[in-house]
Amino acid sequence: MRAFMILLCVYSAAEAAMDKWTLWADGTRLRGANIYQRRVYPELDGPEFMGPGPVGPPYTQEDFYRLAALGANYVNISHPGLFTETPPYVPDLEVQEHLDSLLAMIAEADMFAVISFRTGPGRAEFSVCCLGDDWFDESYLNDEVWKDSAAQDAWVDMWRYTAQRYRDNPIVVGYDLMVEPNSNEVWLDVWDPEEFYEKYGGTLYDWNQLYPRITAAIREVDPDTPILVGCMAYSAVEWLPYLKPTEDGRTVYVVHQYAPYVYTHQEPPLIRSYPGVFDTDWDGVDDRFDRAWLEDLLSTVDNFMATYGVPVAVNEFGVMRWEPGAAKFMDDQMDLFEQRGMNYALWVWAPSWKPMAEEDAFNFRHGPDPDCHTDVATSELMDVILKYWKRNMVRPSPVEEVTRDGLPGEFALGQNYPNPFNSYTAIEFSVPRKEFVVLRVFDLLGEEVATLVAGEFPPGRYRAVWNPGRSASGVYCCRLEAGHVVRTRKFVLVR
Repeated sequence: MRAFMILLCVYSAAEAAMDKWTLWADGTRLRGANIYQRRVYPELDGPEFMGPGPVGPPYTQEDFYRLAALGANYVNISHPGLFTETPPYVPDLEVQEHLDSLLAMIAEADMFAVISFRTGPGRAEFSVCCLGDDWFDESYLNDEVWKDSAAQDAWVDMWRYTAQRYRDNPIVVGYDLMVEPNSNEVWLDVWDPEEFYEKYGGTLYDWNQLYPRITAAIREVDPDTPILVGCMAYSAVEWLPYLKPTEDGRTVYVVHQYAPYVYTHQEPPLIRSYPGVFDTDWDGVDDRFDRAWLEDLLSTVDNFMATYGVPVAVNEFGVMRWEPGAAKFMDDQMDLFEQRGMNYALWVWAPSWKPMAEEDAFNFRHGPDPDCHTDVATSELMDVILKYWKRNMVRPSPVEEVTRDGLPGEFALGQNYPNPFNSYTAIEFSVPRKEFVVLRVFDLLGEEVATLVAGEFPPGRYRAVWNPGRSASGVYCCRLEAGHVVRTRKFVLVR
C-alpha cells in the first residue's frame, strides 16, 4: 500500500484573503475530528495505558498525517485547560508544552485546530467523561467551578492567558470555552431546561453568566479569533434555545450531537437500528427513528440560527462503530449538517498508541466488528465519513497572488522551486481570464496524490505550495487544467 498523502486542497484567490471568521460564517468549510486528551493519573492508568504523561494518550506526527490524508482539514483538540485544577490556579507549563506540541504537529499536517478545554480551575476530567464509572473513587471528582466564584474568576484568567498565547497562531481558528458544561447533572440532577433556568438562572450554576465574562477577557487581548460556546447539559441540542448569545460578533454556538443516546452508545446485543422503531427518549413510547427524526431534532438549530443570525457548529458527534445502520445514520446526519452550512468534527480520531487499541468503540477505522481492534481496509461507515471529508477545499497553506506588472497573456504552469525538493515546493501558475482552475499532483503510475487548487480564479499570477508529507521519493507530475487548457510539469521529490 502506498504511503499516506496529505491532500492539500487550498484557497482560491478569493479565499486567500479571508479571515478565520469566514471559515465559520460562510457555509461548511471545516470537516474533521476530535482528539481526546486528558491528564494522566499513573495510580489509575498504570505505566502504559495513557502513555508517560503528563497528558495522554500520545499522538504522533504520523497520526495527523493520516488524518489529513483522508481529507479532514481540522482537529478539535479536546484538551485539559492550561491552568491547574486546584488552588492556587496558575499555568501548568507541562500541559501548555503538550498543547504546543500538538499544534505543531497539526500545522505540519496542514490542518486547522480548535482549542477546546475539558478541564480547568475547579473542574476535573472525571465528571466530564466518566460520571458513574467505578474505576476511580470520589476523591478525584472536582466540580467546584459551579459553586466557587474564585474558580470561575480563574477560568476567566485562564482563557485570557490562553488567547494571548495563541492569538497569532495561523492554524488556531477557534477557542471552545468549555467542553460540555454540565452543572445541571453534577450538582443538581436537573434535566428539564425550563426547571433548571427557573430555579438556577443567574446563579453560579448558570453558564450564561460565566461564559460572557470569559468572552470579554479574551477580547481584551485577541479581538479576532472566533470563540465557540456550547450550551448546558453537555451541549445537547435540546438545550441550545436556552443559551443566551452575547454581543460578540465572532462567536460560534455549538452543539454535541449524540442523540438518541440509546442508539449511538448501544453496546451488544444490538437491538436498535437506523432506521428503526424504538423509544428514543426514555418516555416509554416507541418513536420512528429515521431522517425525519433527525430533521426534527435539528429544527432547534434552524430556529436558533434564524432567531439570532449566528452560526452553529457541531464540534462533537458520532456513533459506536458497530451500531446497525451506522453508515446510513452518519450519511443522513452529515448531509443535514451540510445543508445548514455547519462545520463539524466527529468523535473521535484515535491515536496509533497500542495500549489503547481496544478502547475503540468510536474508532471507525476498526470496522463494524466489536471484536476487531485493528484497522480495516474499508467499511461502509468509513466510506461515508471519507466522502464528506473529501469535500474540504480549504487548508492553512494558502495560494498566494504573485504581483508583477501587467496581466498574463496565456495559461501557464511554471517549474516548481525548489526542484528537486524534500519538505515542500512552490508552483507558480498564470490565469489570463476568469476561469475554474484545477491543479493536481500525480505519481508516475497516473494515480492522483494531491489536489492543490480547485476553484475559480480572476486573471493573475499565483503560487501554490505542496507539502508532500510522507510521500515516497520519486518523480511526480503536476497538471494544470483550466477550461480546455491543460499544462503539465514534472518534478522530483528526494528523501
